[in-house]
Amino acid sequence: MKYYPQIFKISIVLIAALLSSSLPAAEDPYLKARQRMIERDLKGRDITDEEVLKVMGKVPRHLFVAEALRDDAYADHPLPIGEGQTISQPYIVALMTQILKIKSGHRVLEIGTGSGYQAAVLAELTDKVYSIEIREKLAKEAEETLKKLGYPKVRVKYADGYFGWKEYAPFDAIIITCAANHIPPPLIEQLNEGGKLLLPLGSTTYWQTLTLITKEKDDLAVKQITDVRFVPMTGKAQQEGESSFWDRLFKSR
Repeated sequence: MKYYPQIFKISIVLIAALLSSSLPAAEDPYLKARQRMIERDLKGRDITDEEVLKVMGKVPRHLFVAEALRDDAYADHPLPIGEGQTISQPYIVALMTQILKIKSGHRVLEIGTGSGYQAAVLAELTDKVYSIEIREKLAKEAEETLKKLGYPKVRVKYADGYFGWKEYAPFDAIIITCAANHIPPPLIEQLNEGGKLLLPLGSTTYWQTLTLITKEKDDLAVKQITDVRFVPMTGKAQQEGESSFWDRLFKSR
């Protein structure tokens, strides 16, 4: 039997290449699902920012939901995370991130940590992410998940996001991931000059309009983006909304 060392070497190289190309899929069984999400639900719509697409293709959304829901993690719809809350659909997370145009070094405040997924996406773009969650259990779980997945710099606070986080203000961007029928004044105050605030504004019961507020000197520029549906902002925002409703009701009589 003849031995052909050159052919043998080539065969070894080819086998090694095939094995190494299959490693990512073996290590991350959701890689293909995440890539499909990028192509179909993000690129297939209006997500064009290359950095946002890169980040959405990197952050493991399946690790921010219960194990029983992981097979649905990259489907384009919300999923329950407990406490009556949800993790937003991938497209909305990507859209809100794209609208804010986050750059390295930007100071970003998130209202409504939830699972921590949106905070992780933001943390891939800047190392100054501050997130507030009004539900203690979710705040603790999100903080643990973020640390475990390599996002220890994300600061999570259990508090009412209506009042912002004055200690770290001013912010270049504020993202509210729950529905409000008015813009909390403390958040406007904590917004940097030229800063952007993005929130689902409108009825907390039905549909809202994703609204971008840009702080320009002594004025606010308002841009309506698209119709969305989020869970309601609770705490002070809910109290103010209810009092506003009763005020309008009594004035109409």
